[in-house]
Amino acid sequence: MKHRLVWFTLWSRYQVVIVLFMLFAPAMVCAEESAWQAGAAAVDITPTAPMWLAGYASRDHVSEGTIHPLWVKALALQDGQGHRAVIVTSDVLGFPRAMSDRMCARLQKNLGLARADIMLNSSHTHSGPVIQDSLMCMYPLDAAGLEAVRQETARIEDAVVGAGERAFAALRPARLSSGAGVVRFAVNRRNNAEAEVPGLNELKGPVDHSVPVLLAAGEDGAPIAVLFGYACHSTVLAGYQWCGDYPGFAQIEVEKAHPGAVALFAAGCGADINPLPRRSVELARQYGRELAFAVEEALADTMKPLDAALSTRYAETELQLAPAPERAHFEEVAAKAAPYLKNAATEQLRELDAGRPLRGSYPYCVQLWRVGGQSMVALGGEVVVDYAVTIKRMLGREAFVFGFSNDLMSYIPSLRVLKEGGYEGDTSQLEYGMPAKWTEDVEARILGTVRVLATDVGVEVKAVE
Repeated sequence: MKHRLVWFTLWSRYQVVIVLFMLFAPAMVCAEESAWQAGAAAVDITPTAPMWLAGYASRDHVSEGTIHPLWVKALALQDGQGHRAVIVTSDVLGFPRAMSDRMCARLQKNLGLARADIMLNSSHTHSGPVIQDSLMCMYPLDAAGLEAVRQETARIEDAVVGAGERAFAALRPARLSSGAGVVRFAVNRRNNAEAEVPGLNELKGPVDHSVPVLLAAGEDGAPIAVLFGYACHSTVLAGYQWCGDYPGFAQIEVEKAHPGAVALFAAGCGADINPLPRRSVELARQYGRELAFAVEEALADTMKPLDAALSTRYAETELQLAPAPERAHFEEVAAKAAPYLKNAATEQLRELDAGRPLRGSYPYCVQLWRVGGQSMVALGGEVVVDYAVTIKRMLGREAFVFGFSNDLMSYIPSLRVLKEGGYEGDTSQLEYGMPAKWTEDVEARILGTVRVLATDVGVEVKAVE
């Protein structure tokens, strides 16, 4: 009887174990299946022949060699439910809308992605190649130069699509985490005269010195990719050699620290922010090292794990332009201004001569991702720093806020900058093909769209004045 009782007890315990296993095994399998997957790729886009560099109208001849290669890089992500997305970074001034649309259409078709699943960002280096249909008034291109730009643009488009495809082909189980560091070479150029900065004891104006960091690490803990950003113009250099400027040097340093990983730089809202002092390769290299050190500090101290859940949203809001000036204004600019402004004014006159109305609005792109608990906002154009400051008040100071994303149509001033005027608020519009400045609701429209997208993915949005 005693032996039967022992056997019955053991059998009962065995049955309990079996039942518990049947109950919890699916959950354990599900947990295993819900892990992130990540893949990264890089494609060299350094021009193979001399051509015009983008960003400055003052240049008067083609490139003269390379300081370090230019890259397109991609980070592909897949969450536990199979939702996939890709962020592409690039060592170029920016992607104009038509180019962005072509690349996204190819990625959507080839990879089965939605438009919201593709985020394109440019470092805005002023030492990269001219892109077709972007600020063309600034460069004195002959027929051969125009053809070189067309071919280079097509080559970069292929590189972006290829990098995205290769990144997805490299998907493997991963752990994602996010954090932030700090670096302080960014200076508000509207409030601090460049020549005076080295001797100033106190700098003025808003800045965003945070360095957002997203880490994708393999199961062994080794980094697959390190995505980081900074809100500062990539304008240390203004010469004639290809270079990713300080972001390029920073990516080199991060990749040296993590062999086999891909380092990606995404530009923040630094349209009114410059690296100061500047104008030497030594300073570009120094700032790159400082930025890379901030990344390493974040990786060591601030990273928080991210659940394998991905939400992506994309929307467009119609930004309005103020009434265009009379024809006489463009005629005066075309007669007296610097060559690049003459070219820009002449384009507006051609539109009028053809009987076409001048542009009165523009479809502006806003993108928001929720990567685990990490909010990432991507805004088009050259976005001033006020947007980063305000969006972090809305979504939390840990939010990543990128500018120079998906479209490069003009500067995007805040209401403050718009009222102050100057280059970012007004005079830069013409070189971008805009006949007038934005209306005073520009900031409210953009932030309102951010609010809608954030609410849609379940982010609590704080009210801001």
